[in-house]
Amino acid sequence: MTLLEAWNRTVRQNRNAPALIDAGTGRIWTRRELDQLASAWAGEHGAFLAHRLVLFAEPNGPEWLRVFLGLVKAGAVIAALEPGEPAEAQRAQALSAGAAFRWSGGALEPTGATGLLPRDGRRYLKLTSGSTGAPRALAFTDAQLLADARQVCATMGIRGADLNFAHLPFGHSYGLGNLVLPLLSRGTALLCAAAALPQAIAADIEQWRPTLLPSVPAVLRALAGADIAAGRLGSLRTVISAGAPLPPETAWAFHARFGLKIHNFYGSSETGGIAYDRTGEATLSGRSVGRPLRGVRVQFGRGGRFTVESAAVHTLGNPAPRGATGAGRHRPADLAQPAANGELVLLGRTGRMVKVAGRRLDPAEVERALRRLPGVRDALVAVHPARPDALAAVVAGQLAGEEVRAALRLTLAPWKIPRKIIVVPEFPLTSRGKPDSRRLQALLAAR
Repeated sequence: MTLLEAWNRTVRQNRNAPALIDAGTGRIWTRRELDQLASAWAGEHGAFLAHRLVLFAEPNGPEWLRVFLGLVKAGAVIAALEPGEPAEAQRAQALSAGAAFRWSGGALEPTGATGLLPRDGRRYLKLTSGSTGAPRALAFTDAQLLADARQVCATMGIRGADLNFAHLPFGHSYGLGNLVLPLLSRGTALLCAAAALPQAIAADIEQWRPTLLPSVPAVLRALAGADIAAGRLGSLRTVISAGAPLPPETAWAFHARFGLKIHNFYGSSETGGIAYDRTGEATLSGRSVGRPLRGVRVQFGRGGRFTVESAAVHTLGNPAPRGATGAGRHRPADLAQPAANGELVLLGRTGRMVKVAGRRLDPAEVERALRRLPGVRDALVAVHPARPDALAAVVAGQLAGEEVRAALRLTLAPWKIPRKIIVVPEFPLTSRGKPDSRRLQALLAAR
C-alpha cells in the first residue's frame, strides 16, 4: 500500500470525521476538507513534480498537511525543512540535496537543479543532523513509512478514535511517525497546539480533551513544574517522551502532579521507532527505554553494539532487505545491552572514547553518574578544552559545581571526576527539543 492509498482509504471510511483542529482558532478541518485542499494544490502545482525532490517549510497546521498531501498526490519526493530557518539556509539545503523546487511562503521556487530522482521507490527524505550538525539525507519508501506507523500504533495502542496533541514538528522523524502517519493511515485526528507553553498546553488539553500527548523532556518537565491542577490533563490516556533522555525525577514529578505515567520512546531517524516502555515503570525507575516495538527485532553484538531490524528501517545505503518481509537492518551509533526482562538499556554512543590520565574512558559513564544525582536533570561530558588530561562537564540542575564534584567522589574514581563543571538551569535545545550539542560545547570552551 502507498501513502496515497492509505490516505484515500482513511477518507473513504469517514469523510466528515475531524482530521485537524487548530486549538488557537477553534477551526476544525474534516478529512474530506483536507483532501480537497490537497487535490487543489496538486492540480495547481503538481504537473511537473513526479519523481522530483521538493523541499518545503511550513509550521504545523492545515497548510503543512495541504502541501504534504498535495505533493503525495503529485507523486513528488518530499523533504520537510524547519520553518524557522532563514530563506537562504533553506535554499542552500535545497541545492545540497539536489531538490528541483522549494516551497515556502506560498510559492514554488525552482532551484535550478533537475531534482529528478531514480524510480527506486523513495517517497520521503528525512534531512537530519541529529546533534552533530552534519547534514544527512535518509530516503524512505511508502512501505517503510507505513510500517513505522503500524509498529508505533500497534505498540502504543494508538487508535483512529484518538485525538493526538500536536506540538512536535510534523516533519521531524518523531512527529512524522507519531502524528502525521497515524492520521494518514488510521485517521487519528490532530490537535495543533496554540503554544508550547505549560499553561497554554493545559488549556488546550482541558478544552479539547486529547487522549495522546507525544512530547519531549523539556516540555514535560515544564508541565510538571507549573501550577496546573491535575484534572486539567485528565483526558490524557498516554503520555510519551522521546528525543532526549528523560530523568526519572521528571517522570516522578509528572506522575505526582497529574497521576499519569510517562512512557519512554526510543528511536532514530534511520529506523523509526525502536523501543517503548509500555507500562511506564521503566521510565519511573530510569532503568531502560522499554522493550522493542512490535515488528522490531534487536540483535546484540560485542561492546554494546546492536542492530535494529524491521520493515521501517531505511534500506538505501543499508544492507538489502531480508526475504519476503522486506525488513531492513541498521546499526545505530548508540550502545546498549539487553536486560533480563527484554528491555533495552542504553549505555552511551560509539566513537566517544577519550584518554584521561593515560586511561581510556567513555564520557557516557560519567554522564550516567551525573544524571543519577538528585537535582541533576541532564549532563554532557567532554575532554577539558584547556587540559587534555582532564574532563569537563555541563550540568543542568540546581546543585553548585562543588556539590556535584563532592557527590561524584562517592561513586567515581578521582581521575573520572570532571575538573571543570558548568551548571546551567536548563540545557539549550534544538528546535526539535533535543540538547544542542554545539551550543553546549561552546559553553565549555567559553568559560
